[in-house]
Amino acid sequence: MNMNLKDKRVMVTGGAGFVGRYLVEKLQESGCSQVFVPRSAEYDLRQIEAVRRAFDDSQAEVIFHLAAVVGGIGANRARPGAFFYDNLIVGTQLMEEGRLRSVEKFISIGTVCAYPKFTPVPFQEESLWNGYPEETNAPYGLAKKMLLVQGQAYRAQYKFNAIYLLPTNLYGPGDKFDPEMSHVIPAIIRKCVEAKESGEDEIVVWGDGSPTREFLYVDDAARGIVLAAQRYDGAEPVNLGSGFEISIKDLIHLVMELVGFDGRIVWDSSKPNGQLRRRLDTSKAKREFGFEAQVDFREGLGKTVSWYLSTQRKSGK
Repeated sequence: MNMNLKDKRVMVTGGAGFVGRYLVEKLQESGCSQVFVPRSAEYDLRQIEAVRRAFDDSQAEVIFHLAAVVGGIGANRARPGAFFYDNLIVGTQLMEEGRLRSVEKFISIGTVCAYPKFTPVPFQEESLWNGYPEETNAPYGLAKKMLLVQGQAYRAQYKFNAIYLLPTNLYGPGDKFDPEMSHVIPAIIRKCVEAKESGEDEIVVWGDGSPTREFLYVDDAARGIVLAAQRYDGAEPVNLGSGFEISIKDLIHLVMELVGFDGRIVWDSSKPNGQLRRRLDTSKAKREFGFEAQVDFREGLGKTVSWYLSTQRKSGK
């Protein structure tokens, strides 16, 4: 049966973050008026006392767990311990407290980084355990994958309704453009904009441009998460993606075109490429809860570039 979120008290961890803001908006659009967002300044969810206080204050019946320590390859390589511990402890404590308080549903947001390094393309959910993740972000990917293990174990022992979603790389307006923490799309947009504005004739990019990635527009991702919460109650993980794959080289050329930067690309092959290919099999999401991506990649990328240019000018950066 479909879950009617309109009448539910909902907590969205990470609800003030990139994806979380879109999710909260989608929930409100669907009629959900009781949405609680624990802000990190007040609720450090690594601490069990803060987790319990968040449950006390929200009286939540449904949990969307999006809060995470995230970043690109550089950030993952610099802080693997924090990426592992923080993501593991927050998710574990939240789900355990949710179980103890008999919440009706727990929606865990995993990561494409949980897939094995040499997963056949397109990635099918059944391949999730067929090897070790790509090394540069394995601690993060494995910590997030433990949410799937915990949810399935709790379902088996306690009849706890936990579902697990595996979104591909997300992008869109509101993303993090901090060069120390950003993923590939905001990092490249910022590089191109700054090079153009400073009159430089080149940008330096990690790797050799050969890896491919799949990208899902953030508004599509938020819509998919809501659909899964409403319509999916299965134990098995489900991919959320666009089914569209592009090489990093082609991505950079497209960003350069949209920004209007006509310099050259210098490839720093001393830096890692990351996983060779990533594209998800998205058929299960369509079959189980009717999700398909709607936003064309070029359109979504154009909106992201426009957003960055407008906010950058407002902030004076």
